[in-house]
Amino acid sequence: MILFKKANELTDYLSRQRSAGRKIGFVPTMGALHQGHLSLIERSGENKNLTVCSIFINPTQFNDPKDFQKYPITIEQDIYLLEKKGTDILFLPSDEEIYPNGTINMQHYDLGNMETILEGQYRPGHFQGVCQVMHRLLLIVEPDHLYMGQKDYQQCMVVKKLLQVTQAGIIFHTCPTVREPDGLAMSSRNTRLNETERKNATTIYETLLYLKKNLTPGDLSALLKHATFKLEEKGFKVDYVEVADAETLGFVHHWNGQQKLVALIAAFLHEVRLIDNMALNP
Repeated sequence: MILFKKANELTDYLSRQRSAGRKIGFVPTMGALHQGHLSLIERSGENKNLTVCSIFINPTQFNDPKDFQKYPITIEQDIYLLEKKGTDILFLPSDEEIYPNGTINMQHYDLGNMETILEGQYRPGHFQGVCQVMHRLLLIVEPDHLYMGQKDYQQCMVVKKLLQVTQAGIIFHTCPTVREPDGLAMSSRNTRLNETERKNATTIYETLLYLKKNLTPGDLSALLKHATFKLEEKGFKVDYVEVADAETLGFVHHWNGQQKLVALIAAFLHEVRLIDNMALNP
């Protein structure tokens, strides 16, 4: 594995590889890697790409400064896992490499209703930060293929929108959520849970299964209310439990029996905010 810290050096190297006929696969991360991230590396390798993984904890997408300060940093373990997985290139930039002109007066991206619903509502400015860092990374790497995990369902939709707006011509791959044996979606934030919280965290997965099992055409308000109660009785502070159109994320509170749906949950266990989702009728 080759490690780059300078954007221009990585761009030059990848340009030479591209001239030699290589296709570039890109997996952007914020570190604290787990099997979910590594599954994206595997997917890129299976597609015969030269695989680039980036690790950059992006300050502009944290609407809560305390959340940024507490984000886990495990760079030595991350490098070990990436080498073991056979990653070709690791890009490990500084803030100055990503934001050479600072983070004031950054470009604004038209994301439509994505900034007012779900994560957009509860984390104002988050998706602008996601687009800022992703746009910069994509300009540096210029990948042919981009791999992201379905656990961040709305974020995937935002990045797809970014690719459309910038006319990047990159093939986007949304890869399945990787879960622990008990169903908890793998997340870097899981490392912040204590033993009791980790046990209770599976309630999110169980609630998604409950929504899927009990989904029937008609009014969904009672179903959503009971799903919220299931979380609250386990100590969660719920931001949202919603059923939405799988393509647009428009909320669906009365189902016609045919519309493709996704359930989405965001909730706090004390100071740790967890999100997850599940297709209800794939």
